[in-house]
Amino acid sequence: MLNFESDYIEGAHPLILERLAQTNMEALSGYCVDRYCESAKEKIKAACKDKDAEVEFIVGGTQTNQLVIDSMLKPFEGVVACHTGHVSVHEAGAIEYTGHKVLTVPGHNGKMDAAELEKFIADFYADGNHEHMIYPGLVYISFPTEYGTIYSKNELTEIYRVCKKRKIPLFIDGARLGYGLSSPKNDLKLSDIAKLCDVFYIGGTKVGALCGEAIVFTHKNKPEHFVNLTKKHGALLAKGRLLGVQFDTLFTDDLYFKISQNAIDQAMKIKKALKEKGYKFLLDSPTNQQFVVMENSRLSSLKKHVQYGFWEKVDDTHTAIRFATSWATTDEKVEELIKVL
Repeated sequence: MLNFESDYIEGAHPLILERLAQTNMEALSGYCVDRYCESAKEKIKAACKDKDAEVEFIVGGTQTNQLVIDSMLKPFEGVVACHTGHVSVHEAGAIEYTGHKVLTVPGHNGKMDAAELEKFIADFYADGNHEHMIYPGLVYISFPTEYGTIYSKNELTEIYRVCKKRKIPLFIDGARLGYGLSSPKNDLKLSDIAKLCDVFYIGGTKVGALCGEAIVFTHKNKPEHFVNLTKKHGALLAKGRLLGVQFDTLFTDDLYFKISQNAIDQAMKIKKALKEKGYKFLLDSPTNQQFVVMENSRLSSLKKHVQYGFWEKVDDTHTAIRFATSWATTDEKVEELIKVL
């Protein structure tokens, strides 16, 4: 059985497992106050070309999104996201659970439009009853988006311009950041991401780590007593060394970017082969997630050979499914998938 269901189905990169084994018997302080976490933080700041950035490690993506959004919002504020945004659709109401509403704007193949964002905020303040409404207090986007699409440098610059004009922080969900930065269509560097938002995170769970995300606060805007807030959210890992060792390894010798490139190369092979065979795609994704439109009658047969991700119904007879490659996807697996398809 071939598995292209998601990009976190494998364990961890062998170099990470090796480092974890090597450091296993070291007695280290907890809660990310250890030399490996400190080393990883310095390497991440250097990669971002931002010596003033503040880095914090969290176990998973949902905890990261909830913690960042809750800690940066006032009680009367909500977070603005695309209607297809991860915090709006696939996090089981984790944001609303903290008492903050997700305010939605249209998504265009997963992407937010700066002009529509500006209009949304302007319309809010033009409403004579806005004092009785949830204030837009933070903007959330993801890179890549849930549809595998990416923002250009110009698009991100325009969104951040709106945020700065309205004095609203911009938060970038980077669960798949490595795959976005490695896309052939990408014109952003990690240092650009750091400059063009107020907080983002570097995903490890989906990009080679057993678990873990690295939050990067830019422009000296980390919320006060962040460790305290992290613990309140149940997101503070006692054995923080596990996260530090992993990110220290990922950001040694550009490993994070090298293994991200593998996922993109494999996804492009799949995309090219299926295009040549006349398959239809839901949209043009330049990253590791490829969305193919299949006849429902063919899916039962496909399930016998391949695990894939359900995405959405297209019509009564067609369904969009997702094939996701990862840092661990091999040439052999891709060749087998192509043969099956």
